[in-house]
Amino acid sequence: MIALLSGNIAYKSIDHLIVDVGGVGYRVTIPLSTFYSIPEEGQVRLHIYTHVKEDAIHLFGFLTPAEKEMFALLISVSGVGPKLAVNILSNIPSTELTGALVEGNIKRLSAIPGIGKKTAERLILELKDKAGKLAPSAPGAVVPTTPAASANGLEDTLSALVNLGYKENQAKKVLETMEISTDTPVEDILKAALKILAK
Repeated sequence: MIALLSGNIAYKSIDHLIVDVGGVGYRVTIPLSTFYSIPEEGQVRLHIYTHVKEDAIHLFGFLTPAEKEMFALLISVSGVGPKLAVNILSNIPSTELTGALVEGNIKRLSAIPGIGKKTAERLILELKDKAGKLAPSAPGAVVPTTPAASANGLEDTLSALVNLGYKENQAKKVLETMEISTDTPVEDILKAALKILAK
């Protein structure tokens, strides 16, 4: 089972990386928190959760052990698969998620796309005690400079929002209301859009 990967970034997109380790490319699904914090190219070191199914092996990568632990906790809940767990971690920092679970904050959890009130209640019921035992861990990376927002950048942002569970019309409306200059990085647009959508 793969638990850690260190190598060069061969490809980076909003939801996954291809990490070149000694000439072998590993496809690793990542949450937005990891995407924001890694460079466009160069070396990367990820904590890996290997998810084995009958027909496939999927790798999920995280910058910190705490995020990986939170991912493992989330998928231990009935009805929460890896895709939804990544979506949750993309919409809320793991430290804030830990706080919401410990405090029983149903409103905050049910604001995440794909999480209704029942799922939020189930997460709190099953993870409240376990989440409290997770030690907070600060991300050890600096957000790099990123490509400017061109028309393609806006399309990438829209695509990312749709992948995170927001409706395309809703995401488009938010992007249209935002003042975006041509030199605004894609990550900044995405962060701003998520803040508006989370209200």
